[in-house]
Amino acid sequence: MKASSILGILSLLLIGLSSCSPKLTPFTQRLYEENRWTNEELKRIQFYLSEDIVLRREVSGGSSEIISGEIKMVDGQKVEEIVIRKGTPGVFVFSPKSERFAVSFEGGSDERYLMFGPNPKNGNRYALLASNWRRRRGQVTYDGRKYYTPGESAYASLLVDLKRVRKVSVKSRTAKGRTVR
Repeated sequence: MKASSILGILSLLLIGLSSCSPKLTPFTQRLYEENRWTNEELKRIQFYLSEDIVLRREVSGGSSEIISGEIKMVDGQKVEEIVIRKGTPGVFVFSPKSERFAVSFEGGSDERYLMFGPNPKNGNRYALLASNWRRRRGQVTYDGRKYYTPGESAYASLLVDLKRVRKVSVKSRTAKGRTVR
């Protein structure tokens, strides 16, 4: 077989494989409003993370309650670090109030979630929320504990596979009513 034929076949294979993988789209406030998903429908949507999120908290000398992270030395201090990688799948857990989603990226506890909401500075994408952002780091609650995350984590947002998401709202109908005869 000629080298050009082999390259052609390989190219077709790669195109075929890439068309099977999901095309992820940012989850925005507009998308949410257009579809008017209920909490139950949101629980059936697979979310993905757009950027890495790193969570750190200082570990006191006697603390041995490391649950899901690893211990590292940072600037001479012991810290627990949890890394949630770009592309990690997550699920909607609950919505504490309008335009706020608790999304979990790991099992083990219902407390292992991060909060996301629309960021007007980033096209209203649902981005990581922190209770405050100071000195290029944010404070978040994860698994019932306070963690700090670097400023870069503020760019982490939720992504969805629009093809699969559209299927979530297909089974909908409106009753026309019934009259007495």
